[in-house]
Amino acid sequence: MTNSEILFIYDAQLCNPNGDPDEENRPRMDYPTQTNLVSDVRLKRYLRDYLEEKGHDIYVRKSNAGDVVNASKRIQEVLGQDKATKLEKKDLNDLLEKLIDVRLFGATMPIKLEGSKGQSIAFTGPVQFNWGYSLNKAYLLDTQTITSHFSSEAGREQGTMGKDFRIKYSLIAFHGVISAYNAKETNLTAEDVALLDEAMIKAIPLHATRSKVGQEPRLYLRVEYNSDDVILGDLRKWIKPSPKNGKKDDEVFSVDDITLDVSQLLDKLQKNQDKIEKVVLWHDRSLQLSDDLNKVPKASPFTL
Repeated sequence: MTNSEILFIYDAQLCNPNGDPDEENRPRMDYPTQTNLVSDVRLKRYLRDYLEEKGHDIYVRKSNAGDVVNASKRIQEVLGQDKATKLEKKDLNDLLEKLIDVRLFGATMPIKLEGSKGQSIAFTGPVQFNWGYSLNKAYLLDTQTITSHFSSEAGREQGTMGKDFRIKYSLIAFHGVISAYNAKETNLTAEDVALLDEAMIKAIPLHATRSKVGQEPRLYLRVEYNSDDVILGDLRKWIKPSPKNGKKDDEVFSVDDITLDVSQLLDKLQKNQDKIEKVVLWHDRSLQLSDDLNKVPKASPFTL
């Protein structure tokens, strides 16, 4: 296993990519720059849900209504144990073998097992993302009030009311790293990384909710290096959006209004081709690029 870096771009139109609970669930924003933000936790939730639906067991699962599962109980479920006093090395290997999200993203497990003082086990995930941000200036739509049909409490005749916050258009870019060093700790495999490639492209559209309909993947690039000591840095530094059709910077409201300049990225990868093992590439043609990324050295197109 060697290092990889990821560039992932998707867009959001008339939806809420990532609500902020501290802001009445408004889309996360940096208002001075009109930048829409999306947390890495939100992205990983999509990926976990996709992997679970494909039959892979995961550690961080969504709980059913009223179902409280603590870390100790979840570990015992995975290991098939009713009682345990301490996790041995074999148990940890079994956990890694069974839980693909721990192999990918790591986990912290504060475990209190019967008859023990407790353990705190931490796996540092080899796959890490920083926060995604919009490449264009993003704007919130005027707030809409929504009303549920059912009352929240017995005896009330009216349903509950709330606010529906949505973004007008946001072209969101994520940067990620796969660390070969941390991959050794979690036993990450090449097959796991191939599943990650698939999930990155497929997960978001397949897990649409009312507030998430309107999100589409546009570009996925994973640069796999031939060494475990190579990292070029945040790949978003070498891409730049350019409005087209006479639009201004603050008038980008759909994927048809933008061209993504990838010339610097292409140049960066060409100049470092001696460090690259292969490049996994997927591109939705709806997003116009300034240059053909298939010119990237050792490009390997990913097909759905």
